[in-house]
Amino acid sequence: MKTYLKIVTSLMVVMGLFSCSDEKILELTPINAVSADVAFTTPTLITASMNGMYNAASVGIFNNTANNPNSGRGYIWGAAFVQQGDNRGEDVINLAGFYQLTYTGTYDAGTANNTYYFVDGYRLINRCNLIIEGVTDAVSKNVITTQLGNSYIAEARFLRAITHFEMLNYFARPYNFTVGASHPGLPYREVGVDTDAEVDSEKAQGRNTVAECYTKVLADLNFAESNLIGTNKFRATKEAAIAFKTRVYLQKRDWDNVIVEGSKLSAFSLAPTPAAAFTLGTNVETIFSIQHGATAGQNPGVNGALASMYKNRALICISPIIWRDPIWLNDDKRRENGVMTTINAGNVLTNKYTDITNSTDPAPVIRFAEVLLNMAEANARKISPDLTSALAQLNRVRNRSLAVPASQAYTAANFLTATNLVGAILKERRIEFICEGRRWSDIHRLQGDNLFPIDGIPAKLANGNPPAGSFTLGTAYTGPRTNVAIPGSDFRFLWPIPLLVTTTNPILAAQQNPGW
Repeated sequence: MKTYLKIVTSLMVVMGLFSCSDEKILELTPINAVSADVAFTTPTLITASMNGMYNAASVGIFNNTANNPNSGRGYIWGAAFVQQGDNRGEDVINLAGFYQLTYTGTYDAGTANNTYYFVDGYRLINRCNLIIEGVTDAVSKNVITTQLGNSYIAEARFLRAITHFEMLNYFARPYNFTVGASHPGLPYREVGVDTDAEVDSEKAQGRNTVAECYTKVLADLNFAESNLIGTNKFRATKEAAIAFKTRVYLQKRDWDNVIVEGSKLSAFSLAPTPAAAFTLGTNVETIFSIQHGATAGQNPGVNGALASMYKNRALICISPIIWRDPIWLNDDKRRENGVMTTINAGNVLTNKYTDITNSTDPAPVIRFAEVLLNMAEANARKISPDLTSALAQLNRVRNRSLAVPASQAYTAANFLTATNLVGAILKERRIEFICEGRRWSDIHRLQGDNLFPIDGIPAKLANGNPPAGSFTLGTAYTGPRTNVAIPGSDFRFLWPIPLLVTTTNPILAAQQNPGW
């Protein structure tokens, strides 16, 4: 019987690293699988394996419904990271029950959303590792050239890096939680598991420290930058690796390296309007997005796709907390009804995702606007602040949305201190990236911040429809925030390692996040 590269389900090898199953991981389609014996024996099959890796990144498998091509919810880089990142923060409202456990902080170790963030994340990581090993072997046998092989390996290492990094933001404390980031991170998996012996070996590995994880993330991204040769913005590129390093260094509070990396992307530009940054294809601003398609198995389906959840089913709206913030000017183009927003039952919804028929809206993983704001913040925060550069980078993002930039743009007189400028940059991030899943990572990294600290998870409006009139502009929102803040010291600040894992992995059970 042939050995198959395994999909990680509740009966198999992922973080729980339970045992091997007969499920398959490298697909030509979501149904047809390629055996490990042949998956890397021809250029065509290697291409199919690479496509399978991106499919795993975009869709995932929710609640182990592997045989249903429409069962995915977009874990971990499709719709799910947007929706979970939004609902952990205070700038959206969950209007129904779909994301209620995430929104209200009432999850536990068995909750499906956080379970499959973890399981699908490591499923993707395992697939990346299998590809790294298979392509390495194919290069040694002259199946493909060294240059092409290294580029494929770089794509896998890119996805391996950003997936570990993303999960650190949910399952581990921020980098600056301890001196030297010596607190528990996650196991950084670098071995492709498809045999029982590999299961046993990997099962013995516990959690790396956060510092160790960051070192490995940056090593993978550096390799990716040096070896990627493609230009498809729906796949890993040299520019995507660089852009992600600005995100990693921002979390690490390494301001100088944020600037060094961001400066490499000077050839990028912003889309001419805020709406143009969300065309259904790629645009000048896109650095890396996850592609979805009309074919079954290529998108998260009605229970996960971005246009479905944010628009057609109207399950998430923008919160009055940010909508009525006076810093967000009333005539800002990002408020424009029918273009950037839409009204449903009195609630303001985002209109960034529009294809309610085929769910083909890409998930915007990272775009140039973020790189500019990362650099702006780093310039304002570094030991010797460069307020001129920081202001220019902030204005470059904000000005394209202003009705009258000549009179509404920020000037140096608006910011007498670097602290004031950092505050404006942080607020701009909340406005610019609303409904893109970016709020949680900022909440996470600003715990204990020296300038604008956030303590835990901010208070929010109640789950469900807000009261009538909540979106009326003119004053800041001062109404009730029924979902009270969860302090940073509370165990609920972190998601637990899933019960699906800890019941079969005693090492990780012993390293469970405190309180769970």
